[in-house]
Amino acid sequence: MSNLMKFIDSITLTVREIMRLTLGFSPCPNDTFIFEAMVHGRVDTEGLEFDWFLADVEELNRRAVEGSVDITKMSFHAYARAASGYLILDAGSALGRSNGPLVVSRRKIWPDELNDAMIAIPGRYTTANLLFSIFWPGALRKREYLFSDIPEAVLSGEADAGLIIHETRFTYQAMGLGLVADTGAMWEEMTGLPVPLGGIVVNRSIDPEVGAKVNRAIRRSIGYARSSPLESMEFIRKHACETDEEVTREHIKLYVNSFSLSLGEEGRKAIERLFAVAQEKGVTEPLPDRIFLL
Repeated sequence: MSNLMKFIDSITLTVREIMRLTLGFSPCPNDTFIFEAMVHGRVDTEGLEFDWFLADVEELNRRAVEGSVDITKMSFHAYARAASGYLILDAGSALGRSNGPLVVSRRKIWPDELNDAMIAIPGRYTTANLLFSIFWPGALRKREYLFSDIPEAVLSGEADAGLIIHETRFTYQAMGLGLVADTGAMWEEMTGLPVPLGGIVVNRSIDPEVGAKVNRAIRRSIGYARSSPLESMEFIRKHACETDEEVTREHIKLYVNSFSLSLGEEGRKAIERLFAVAQEKGVTEPLPDRIFLL
C-alpha cells in the first residue's frame, strides 16, 4: 500500500472513531468544575467530542423533556418526566448530606405557615420544588424565578419565602434573610439517605457503550480538576453567579463529592426512594423499570 493510501486510511479511521454529542450543564461551580477538563480536551474522552452549552437548570430540564440533547445535567424531579428518553449515568450527579434546598424569609415565618405563603421557587420541575412539595403539599401559591433572583424577590416582598439552591445557600444570611426550614435535613431525617438533587443523563438512543465512555470521561474530568484546580478556575469564575472565591470553593466542596464519582448502592437507593415518595404523594408519575445506565 502506498504512503498516500495509508495516510487516507488513517484519516478515515480517525473520522470514523470521533463521535460528536451535545452536552448541557449549568454554569454553577460544581458543574463547571466537573466538566471543564472534559470539554476542553484535558482528559481522554475515548474518541468523543462535545458540542456543549451552559443553561439554567430549568432550561436544561426543558430540553431534556423535549429529548433534544444527548447528554445533560437535569433535576431528578424533571427526570420523572423525561425518564422514557434518558438513563441516569453513574458519574457526575449532585447528591450529598447537608446540601439540600433551604426555605428562607425576610420576616419570621414558622414552617407551619408556609402553606399559606407566597413561595418563590427556582423552577417547577427542580428537585428543590419536589422536596418542598413532599413536605408542604398544601403550599400551592408559588412563583417561578431564576434561582439567583429569589433572594431579591423575598427581600422586596414579592414573595413571603423563597426556596434557595446553589450559591445562594452560602450568601442568604449576609443578604438579611433567615432560615425557615432545611428540606435536605428533613429528607435525611425521614429516610436516612443523602439528598438527591440532580444527575447526568444520557439519551436512550445512544449506544450503551458510548454512554459508558461518557461516564468514564466524567470521572477523569473530576480527577483532573481535583489534581489541577487552578486550571479550571478561570472557566468556573467566568460563569459563576457569585464571584466570591471562598463561596465558590465551598460550593464545589459541598456538591462535588464521592457520589459525583459514583452513585454507588447508597446513591441509587436515595434516587429510587425519592421517586417512590414522590409517587406516593402524587407529585410524579411511575417511572420505567430501568432508569440507570450502569
